[in-house]
Amino acid sequence: MTLKRILGAMALLLTPAIAFAHPGHGDNGLIAGISHPVGGLDHLLAMVAVGLWAAQQKGAARWALPCTFVGIMLIGGLLGFEGLNLPALESGIAASVLALGLAVALAVRPPLSLAVAATALFALFHGVAHGLELPQMSSPWAYAAGFVAATAALHGLGYAVVRVLPQAAAPLVRLAGAASAATGVWLLAG
Repeated sequence: MTLKRILGAMALLLTPAIAFAHPGHGDNGLIAGISHPVGGLDHLLAMVAVGLWAAQQKGAARWALPCTFVGIMLIGGLLGFEGLNLPALESGIAASVLALGLAVALAVRPPLSLAVAATALFALFHGVAHGLELPQMSSPWAYAAGFVAATAALHGLGYAVVRVLPQAAAPLVRLAGAASAATGVWLLAG
């Protein structure tokens, strides 16, 4: 599959969030769920970075990182639906943007257990934030399905960029990681 086809498929998946960006369409929660990870710069950068970082890995880490993120994020979302709020929630999300951006920029390959633990911690923060922002009158299950699908698509986008681009483009991926890390610093300072 070519990069053009992969990017086209990702764009089609995310199109409903763009098409229904104005109020009144998210009553079932699905569109709101898709929109939340795509519409927030902090979520968008972290989720694409997970895909980029996973593609820089070898072996099981390539699948373990995005799958861990999605699974723990869903658990966090369910906890958020129940009203759980983590201390320093926004700082934790900003720190994930910084850390994941650095991981991509430096192309680090820590032991799988450490990479999975860090990914899980970051996913918990993102998931709780999603859950706490469940729109009124929305189905929690439709909303969760939306943010899970959008997150998986963003991970897939990041993964596809690294895996499809020629090896000569690796410095561009690292530069994108550095830009994401800088944004994380800006978010933490703000």
